Amino acid sequence: MKRNALLSAVAGLALLTGSQAAQALDELTVAYFMEWPMPFEYAKAMGTYEQELGVKINWRAFDTGTAMSAAMASGDVQIAVSQGVPPFVIATSAGQDLQIIDVAVSYADNDNCVVRTDLEITRDNAKELEGKKVVLPVGTAAHYGFLKQMAYFGVDISTMEIVDMAPPDGAAAFAQGGLDMACGFGGGLRRMKEHGNVLLTGAEKEALGILVFDVTSAPAAFIAENADLVAKFLKVTPDANAAWNEGS
Repeated sequence: MKRNALLSAVAGLALLTGSQAAQALDELTVAYFMEWPMPFEYAKAMGTYEQELGVKINWRAFDTGTAMSAAMASGDVQIAVSQGVPPFVIATSAGQDLQIIDVAVSYADNDNCVVRTDLEITRDNAKELEGKKVVLPVGTAAHYGFLKQMAYFGVDISTMEIVDMAPPDGAAAFAQGGLDMACGFGGGLRRMKEHGNVLLTGAEKEALGILVFDVTSAPAAFIAENADLVAKFLKVTPDANAAWNEGS
């Protein structure tokens, strides 16, 4: 788990400034990405979050960070664990008042694009992707990675047809053979790889500066009004990470 000291400091300041406005809640709804095997899920399963926060927590699984943004905008979700940076940036740029309260996970190997095997396209002839049809979840880390990879290979994406689908749906469509390329993450990416090959490995992407990580985010108003609750939530997560790293 890679953590960012600056983000933690900013989160701490936000919590301190909102502590006077804390309000008691009976329950909390937290969004998470079910297909990331992260240590916090053990604490989730054991009820540690509820014990430490003193409230009921409703955990809701999401396929994309854009869906998490929409759920927080509607008030259905108060905290999102493992929201991609691109959907967070898109939401805040559009005026949604969200804040990053922690770095959740980095995952260069678990976010990628796959080219259909029978096309025989590799990094050596990637320009042949021009004019091809690609499925990906628009506005997510997978979309960001696609743009960066195509820029690196000099592929003109204006010639490509982009179909917007969440990774599970994109993987199913890719398996049917009507698409040339698919980008995704988690289980969707694993299923995509059954029918194609990647152009760059996770290590190669990182070497090129194509870095992928998710954040834990929440509406600014919720953070200000429930600072103590957020602080307790943030403490459980690193404790779970530490226990995992120690093998306990």
